[in-house]
Amino acid sequence: MAGSVRTGSRQNILNSDGQRHPVQNALAIFTLVSGLIAFVLGLIVRNANPGAAVHIIATATGLAALLVGLCVQMVSATRNQRVILVTGMIAGFVGLAIGVSRGGFIG
Repeated sequence: MAGSVRTGSRQNILNSDGQRHPVQNALAIFTLVSGLIAFVLGLIVRNANPGAAVHIIATATGLAALLVGLCVQMVSATRNQRVILVTGMIAGFVGLAIGVSRGGFIG
Protein backbone atom coordinates (compact mmCIF):
# COMPACT_ATOMS: atom_id res chain seq x y z
CA MET A 1 0.00 0.00 0.00
CA ALA A 2 1.41 3.30 -1.01
CA GLY A 3 1.36 5.94 1.67
CA SER A 4 0.75 3.60 4.59
CA VAL A 5 4.20 4.03 6.13
CA ARG A 6 4.33 6.95 8.53
CA THR A 7 7.47 9.00 8.76
CA GLY A 8 8.31 11.90 11.00
CA SER A 9 7.19 12.72 14.50
CA ARG A 10 3.97 11.66 16.13
CA GLN A 11 1.19 14.18 16.34
CA ASN A 12 -0.23 15.03 19.75
CA ILE A 13 -3.81 13.86 20.17
CA LEU A 14 -4.90 17.33 21.28
CA ASN A 15 -3.40 18.95 18.16
CA SER A 16 -5.80 17.42 15.66
CA ASP A 17 -5.59 20.50 13.44
CA GLY A 18 -1.87 19.95 12.79
CA GLN A 19 -0.70 23.05 14.66
CA ARG A 20 0.95 23.23 18.05
CA HIS A 21 -0.97 24.68 21.01
CA PRO A 22 1.32 24.07 24.02
CA VAL A 23 -0.27 26.54 26.44
CA GLN A 24 -3.83 25.52 25.63
CA ASN A 25 -2.92 21.84 25.87
CA ALA A 26 -1.21 22.33 29.24
CA LEU A 27 -4.18 24.25 30.62
CA ALA A 28 -6.60 21.61 29.29
CA ILE A 29 -4.62 18.87 31.04
CA PHE A 30 -4.49 21.00 34.22
CA THR A 31 -8.27 21.40 34.07
CA LEU A 32 -8.80 17.67 33.69
CA VAL A 33 -6.38 16.67 36.45
CA SER A 34 -7.55 19.28 38.96
CA GLY A 35 -11.18 18.51 38.15
CA LEU A 36 -10.63 14.82 38.79
CA ILE A 37 -8.80 15.59 42.03
CA ALA A 38 -11.69 17.80 43.16
CA PHE A 39 -14.18 15.09 42.19
CA VAL A 40 -12.36 12.38 44.15
CA LEU A 41 -11.90 14.64 47.17
CA GLY A 42 -15.57 15.61 46.98
CA LEU A 43 -16.57 11.96 47.08
CA ILE A 44 -14.26 11.40 50.05
CA VAL A 45 -15.81 14.39 51.84
CA ARG A 46 -19.31 13.17 51.04
CA ASN A 47 -18.77 9.62 52.27
CA ALA A 48 -16.12 9.79 54.99
CA ASN A 49 -16.32 13.33 56.45
CA PRO A 50 -12.53 13.50 57.04
CA GLY A 51 -12.25 17.08 58.26
CA ALA A 52 -12.20 20.71 57.26
CA ALA A 53 -8.94 20.68 55.32
CA VAL A 54 -10.10 18.11 52.78
CA HIS A 55 -13.29 19.90 51.80
CA ILE A 56 -11.47 23.22 51.60
CA ILE A 57 -9.02 21.59 49.16
CA ALA A 58 -11.90 20.01 47.23
CA THR A 59 -13.61 23.39 46.99
CA ALA A 60 -10.43 25.22 45.93
CA THR A 61 -9.39 22.69 43.28
CA GLY A 62 -12.94 22.48 41.95
CA LEU A 63 -13.12 26.25 41.65
CA ALA A 64 -9.71 26.38 39.95
CA ALA A 65 -10.72 23.67 37.47
CA LEU A 66 -13.98 25.42 36.69
CA LEU A 67 -12.51 28.91 36.22
CA VAL A 68 -9.47 27.81 34.22
CA GLY A 69 -11.64 25.51 32.12
CA LEU A 70 -14.11 28.25 31.31
CA CYS A 71 -11.34 30.65 30.26
CA VAL A 72 -9.50 28.09 28.14
CA GLN A 73 -12.77 26.96 26.57
CA MET A 74 -13.07 30.41 24.99
CA VAL A 75 -9.74 30.09 23.15
CA SER A 76 -9.56 26.33 22.54
CA ALA A 77 -8.60 25.40 19.02
CA THR A 78 -9.59 21.76 18.59
CA ARG A 79 -12.47 19.49 19.42
CA ASN A 80 -10.24 17.19 21.48
CA GLN A 81 -9.23 20.09 23.71
CA ARG A 82 -12.88 20.93 24.28
CA VAL A 83 -13.71 17.34 25.23
CA ILE A 84 -10.91 17.34 27.83
CA LEU A 85 -11.98 20.77 29.09
CA VAL A 86 -15.65 19.93 29.50
CA THR A 87 -14.82 16.66 31.28
CA GLY A 88 -12.53 18.50 33.71
CA MET A 89 -15.04 21.31 34.26
CA ILE A 90 -17.86 18.89 35.06
CA ALA A 91 -15.70 16.92 37.48
CA GLY A 92 -14.47 20.17 39.05
CA PHE A 93 -18.01 21.46 39.42
CA VAL A 94 -19.13 18.31 41.20
CA GLY A 95 -16.15 18.52 43.57
CA LEU A 96 -16.83 22.22 44.12
CA ALA A 97 -20.52 21.65 44.81
CA ILE A 98 -19.87 18.86 47.31
CA GLY A 99 -17.15 20.92 49.00
CA VAL A 100 -19.45 23.94 49.27
CA SER A 101 -22.28 21.80 50.63
CA ARG A 102 -19.99 20.65 53.45
CA GLY A 103 -18.79 24.13 54.43
CA GLY A 104 -16.86 25.52 51.50
CA PHE A 105 -13.88 27.71 52.28
CA ILE A 106 -14.94 28.30 55.88
CA GLY A 107 -14.43 24.72 57.03
